[in-house]
Amino acid sequence: MDREPTPVFDNLDLDLVIKVLSHTLFGPFFVFFIPVFYIFQGVPYTAPIIKYFGAYFVFLCIFWAVKWCSRLWRNQGSLLFAPLRFDWGEQVVVITGGSSGVGELLANTLAVRNVTVAVLDIKPIVTENYNINYYKCDVSKWEEVEAAAKKIKEELGDPTVLVNNAGVVQGKLITDLTPQDVQQTFGVNTLSHFWTLKAFLPAMITKNQGHIITVSSNMGISGVAQMTDYCASKAALNNMHESLRYELDKLHKAPSVRTTLVCPGRVETALFSKMDYPESALHKFLMPTIPPITVVKSIIQALDDQHSQTIYLPFYVHGLPYLQHLPSFLRDFVQWASNADYTMKNFVKMSGRREDEKAQ
Repeated sequence: MDREPTPVFDNLDLDLVIKVLSHTLFGPFFVFFIPVFYIFQGVPYTAPIIKYFGAYFVFLCIFWAVKWCSRLWRNQGSLLFAPLRFDWGEQVVVITGGSSGVGELLANTLAVRNVTVAVLDIKPIVTENYNINYYKCDVSKWEEVEAAAKKIKEELGDPTVLVNNAGVVQGKLITDLTPQDVQQTFGVNTLSHFWTLKAFLPAMITKNQGHIITVSSNMGISGVAQMTDYCASKAALNNMHESLRYELDKLHKAPSVRTTLVCPGRVETALFSKMDYPESALHKFLMPTIPPITVVKSIIQALDDQHSQTIYLPFYVHGLPYLQHLPSFLRDFVQWASNADYTMKNFVKMSGRREDEKAQ
């Protein structure tokens, strides 16, 4: 969605601060030159400031080395050789929920790179890109996914990248959820991933090549009020992603089929456009709303990297897995300070409305 121009300080948030710090105070290359600068100024090698920054430099080197080795271990990578360059022109990418929001932007962005894209959605995608192919499909139903998959394989070939992006939110109290609401939430948010994996994963396993992008949510890590079905459906994805990784590595012996889990916070799309998100300056700084392009960039970067990984956006989402380890009063304080339990109080469903809802 378009936004009016704002003063530069309105765009200052925690993510920008962390990005700057990661290349300065938390970057070994930058820190290395601090003691060197003091030495060139005549400070003796035995001076405390040289020792402290020297020790800090060693600590940073160890930290980033361990992080890099962890990534290589997860991806059976080599310390000396990088993966072959990702050939975008040879890819066939399937995107569920690709007619709006993040999925639509991703489809059009990939199409510009001459990537063949197949969009699965219940409504057509509006695009001028000739290499985007639309397949009408309710991804919550196995029969429709199976039929669409057959057409895709016949017309485009076996997909090499699967982006499970489709999502829906009801925004109701658990006592107000109808059976149709619950079935739609889990059908679109959770079961669709199983159906598309069942349809497209076997060919990837056979070739030991491909990439599965699972678009989950920060709500799959930490639950909030009036989002019980949504949080549960996304939490299921997080565990499905982890189990799938071990199946590919240990049982299928297909480690080169990569898996990436994306857990974004609130994204500027129609899905959550009618929620009461706090507008305070502190909240915007610590927990900013992210534009769809941020999510799209992270997905494209993950494909380029050819590494299995978990992506948290924005930065505060990194801390959510640790909330459960806090004392209950601190956990409740975080919940209160974020206003998380009241953001859906006046929510209006704008995306994924069913026929029975349109008649209301």
